[in-house]
Parts: sequence; C-alpha cells; structure tokens
Amino acid sequence: MFVDYYEVLEVSPNANSETLERIFRYFAMRYHPDNRETGDEARFSEIVEAHNTLKDPVKRAQYDIAYRDHAGLRRELTEEASNSKGIERDVVIQARLLSLLYAKRRHDVSNPGIGDVELERLSDCPREHLEFHLWYLKAKGWIARVENGTIAITVEGVDRVNSEHRRDPTIRLLDHTAS
Repeated sequence: MFVDYYEVLEVSPNANSETLERIFRYFAMRYHPDNRETGDEARFSEIVEAHNTLKDPVKRAQYDIAYRDHAGLRRELTEEASNSKGIERDVVIQARLLSLLYAKRRHDVSNPGIGDVELERLSDCPREHLEFHLWYLKAKGWIARVENGTIAITVEGVDRVNSEHRRDPTIRLLDHTAS
C-alpha cells in the first residue's frame, strides 16, 4: 500500500531539505514515545520512515516517481467519481446481470447458474469490470455461487428484479437490442 510521506510530514512535495528537517524535528519531539503527553510510537515510526526516505536525494527521487504515479491514480479516481455517466452505466450493467440470471433461473430451476466466462460474454462486460458488479450484487445478497461454482440469482435478487419491473414497466428483461 502506498504511503504519502508528504502527507505524513504535512509538507508540500516541493519542500526543501531545511523545511523537511524543521518539520521532522517538530513531529519527532511531539510523537516520540518518551513524550508522556503526546507520544505515539506508531506515528513516530511513520514520521521517521518518511523523513529517512525524503531526506536522501536518491530515495526521494525514486519515491517521487511512485508519488506521481499514485497522484495520477487519484486524479483518475476523482475524474471517474465526478462522471455520472459511469455510475449510470454501472446501474445498467448490474440490471443486465440480474436479468440474465433471472431468465436463467426461470428457464432451468434445477441448474440456475451461469459460469464466469459465459456471464462475461452475455453481459458484454470485460472480466476486470465484471468483478466489481459481481462483488456488489453478492454483497447485496442478490446473487450467489451455487454448488457447481456458477453464479445464480437469489430470492432477494428475484425480488429486486420484480420490484424494478413494477417501478418501470418499460423495462424488458434480456432485451439485447436495447443498449
């Protein structure tokens, strides 16, 4: 897991060596385990680790590469979070998955599951994206793995599909022409 050493020391990534030393001394005195009022061994260790990395020019240069990569990931997450189209698309994919599993359960109650590869193909959703939706639907209790390892809709999932259908009668299950 990436640790933001600049955040740990509460300094800018542009901070010079004098600033790093001054801030380090302040936090080291404050969080040193011998300080009876504000000592915190875990926080102290974190501060020492951050300081040791950022004070060494070679280690800092290596760390800054990882820091920029992490900052890029944060930026991507922020952009994705502000894009409501992604959330709308997720809702559609989850509804499609439930519809597929609903239809499979109705078609063959004794063998209600669909395998991962087939579910990926039928939902037209790549495996790396499908994992999020399967996690969510499982966590809600709307789908589950059955004995043979395939994924099937649960009673709660059937209730969910039925309640969505009642709210919006224009929803048609497994309408592959829509989308």
